[in-house]
Amino acid sequence: MTRFLVVLTDVRPAESVGRDERNCPERRRQVVGANSREAADRIAGAFMALGMVRAGRQRVKVIAIGRRHARG
Repeated sequence: MTRFLVVLTDVRPAESVGRDERNCPERRRQVVGANSREAADRIAGAFMALGMVRAGRQRVKVIAIGRRHARG
């Protein structure tokens, strides 16, 4: 079972050089964890309805963060 993070970030200014997320990630505004892709998509959809996202000043990212072993 894979877990997911839904991340709301500020969009980097156009004049910044490169898009190296490992060395210079965009500033995070909100981070929410989800146990399924469906839940992550619902959270991302809610974030996408925000005015700052719709205006292009913030963005939403859904990131798979690894596998979780199912208990059985």
